[in-house]
Amino acid sequence: VLTVDGFAPALTIRSRTTTASSLSALTERQMQFWEDVDTGLDDVEAFYATNGLDIDRVRQFAKSAQGLVPPPTGDGPGHQPSEEHVDGLPAKAFWNAAEEPNLFPWAAELEAKSGVIAKEFEAKLARDEQLFASDSAWQNQVMGTGWSAVRLQRLGVWNADNCKEFPETYELLRSLDIPFAVRGVCFARQAPGTGVQPHTDGRNFILTSHLGLKVPEGCWMKVGEEQRTWEEGKLTTLDTSFEHSTGNPGDSERHVLIIDFWHPSLSVAERAALEFVYDLRNKFESGQVAVRKPRSLEEEDGLGALW
Repeated sequence: VLTVDGFAPALTIRSRTTTASSLSALTERQMQFWEDVDTGLDDVEAFYATNGLDIDRVRQFAKSAQGLVPPPTGDGPGHQPSEEHVDGLPAKAFWNAAEEPNLFPWAAELEAKSGVIAKEFEAKLARDEQLFASDSAWQNQVMGTGWSAVRLQRLGVWNADNCKEFPETYELLRSLDIPFAVRGVCFARQAPGTGVQPHTDGRNFILTSHLGLKVPEGCWMKVGEEQRTWEEGKLTTLDTSFEHSTGNPGDSERHVLIIDFWHPSLSVAERAALEFVYDLRNKFESGQVAVRKPRSLEEEDGLGALW
């Protein structure tokens, strides 16, 4: 079973010992990152406190991601949450998004207008047979060589070049006020005779909807202990912190539009706090944040000079 780490290795903590030893396992760059996280969360907390909202669960998330508290336990068969975990969120393998408008107010309209997306996607695929030719080697390692994607949004940033190829889809998605989460939006292909092996993405605070575009007979998805298929023009919504896998035993490709969005039980303050954490992570990974000595080590150096 594969586990997809949400934080890059430079920022991920996997120690599961005592608090003291977990702290000692941090690199200086990791220590800098988490110090900056704490500072930024202070600002988010102060902004939303005026509306009576707190981010206590995101504070606990930060402790879990650093390995400072015991790891989370699953809420049912096949549930395998990672250290990137928000306590207290309802967990189930599948959600019926279009039937729960109070939780997913955008879902019914997306299904109703799914023909716009399908028509535009099919037209582009007919013009460009190499549409799915360039996916990352890392993604292929995780998902298998039969799975590939065309990304419209990744890590909170819309891909301008790809969105220009799907203008109606882009405008429709933007108009629905979907609470997009950090992982993104993409068209996904599953080649005939292939499947995705059981794996978990770990993060329980993000849900994923697949809009069926082309679904050959026999295609399946298993999440936890429950197996379903996709329906063309309909959403299949799952929690990818459950172990999940897919298969396409047919002789033609399966196509879906994948949308990652925040768990509906997160408050607006918690969403903002998590968005800050992952945006900061992206800035660290891309070198946009200058290296500095962690404040805690500067304090130690200062105390040492007294002796």
